[in-house]
Amino acid sequence: MNSSRNSAQDKKIVIAIDGFSSGGKSTFARMLAARLGYIFIDTGAMYRAVTLYGIEHGAIRNGVPDRERLNPRRQASDIYVNGECVEEKIRGIEVSAAVSSVSSIPEVRRKLVALQQRMGKDKGVVMDGRDIGTVVFPDAELKLFMTADPKVRAVRRYEELRARGDDVSLEEIERNIRARDRADQEREVSPLRMAPDAVVLNNSDMTLAQQMEWIEPILEEKIRGI
Repeated sequence: MNSSRNSAQDKKIVIAIDGFSSGGKSTFARMLAARLGYIFIDTGAMYRAVTLYGIEHGAIRNGVPDRERLNPRRQASDIYVNGECVEEKIRGIEVSAAVSSVSSIPEVRRKLVALQQRMGKDKGVVMDGRDIGTVVFPDAELKLFMTADPKVRAVRRYEELRARGDDVSLEEIERNIRARDRADQEREVSPLRMAPDAVVLNNSDMTLAQQMEWIEPILEEKIRGI
């Protein structure tokens, strides 16, 4: 992707990547950003961080969030107390089971969307999530919608969690993924939708290298067009 990387140095764009959970968006987006010299922004991790905060501070019980206590105007800045790295914690099954409920809270969504828009205002970003191409950056130069068969996504997630030492079952992971798919698509605030001008990437049978090869001509065309 050398030609795309050289072009992107002069013509920076916003690359918005949306799609279902455990579809490989973050891995793909991180690699793409690195090869272009762009900033990678994982918006799902932002919602997971709010969810983790709620769990650890008693604002989420049995997967049900206390909307008032999770109001970002009061405590969102406390998510990163002492600069603690919570990357491992936010990927656990408990956070995964509750994050859709938290991300449906209008106050949480408004706060984080505004932050995401500020982070990408100068372009040169690859941002992934659920509503990037429809709400956060509806004018993004390149929009992708990533998907994969739920069973494939479940196996990927299962292998990731088992490698970390988490005691989970494949059946539990698939149930969680299907439940998140429904919750993401049915929530009232910023539901998961494919932007009309998005390009679909179904990576059910694709390696990461194949995905990088697939995006090359699309990226070249978008950069030449600006």
